[in-house]
Amino acid sequence: MNESQKVAVVTGAGSGIGRAVARKLLEEGWNVALAGRRREPLEATAAGSRESALPVVADVASADAVERLFAQVRDRWGRVDVLFNNAGRFGPSGDVGEISPDDWDEVVAVNLTGSFLCAAAAFRAMKAQRPQGGRIINNGSVSAHSPRPKSVAYTATKHAITGLTKSIELDGRPYGITCGQIDIGNTRTEIMDTLGVSQGALQADGSRRAEPTFPVEEAANAVFLMASLPPSATVGSMLITASGMPLVGRG
Repeated sequence: MNESQKVAVVTGAGSGIGRAVARKLLEEGWNVALAGRRREPLEATAAGSRESALPVVADVASADAVERLFAQVRDRWGRVDVLFNNAGRFGPSGDVGEISPDDWDEVVAVNLTGSFLCAAAAFRAMKAQRPQGGRIINNGSVSAHSPRPKSVAYTATKHAITGLTKSIELDGRPYGITCGQIDIGNTRTEIMDTLGVSQGALQADGSRRAEPTFPVEEAANAVFLMASLPPSATVGSMLITASGMPLVGRG
């Protein structure tokens, strides 16, 4: 491995924001581990970058799977410079009285526990490696600021990601490990199609309204900016949305 090449782990790399970020890092000459639950999408993300891409099938909600993921990264490249904690799911739409405990547990397992497990594994690797240090970037959401209707499980986990981010940032200071959060609103991905954002997303007053979106590549550029900063600087929090998105004043 070229010692000047940085090493990143991207979870949820088989689609959406994770795929766009992974491809951006690969284009910029990084070595990137692509983590996700299905091999075929990961292989598609890695296409054309075989030497610098490492697709790994891993369920972030499984502690054993996460440990195996980071062990493979260390075996391949010897260190971890950046973790983009991106894997997540929106879960079923419903108010707090309609979401089943099983649905709640599934969303929390991926969005929150998965982020914790990956951050913990990355933290241990960054603390042990020489030179010591690294950067963890958590993918929050505009729902960490203001929820959409009928999104209680998703919104609760994204608010929790903010606490996770701040705690990791404090814990990492003695070891040169930084942690920041990017909150992305209405970038053009599969989940936006699921929510019907372009056609008519559910609003707080019960109406539906078409909302603007922006290219996922721009979200990837923002993550790359955070990832590529020198160790002397960090972005603690970044909010990037489609221009004109009804976030300010939502409700």
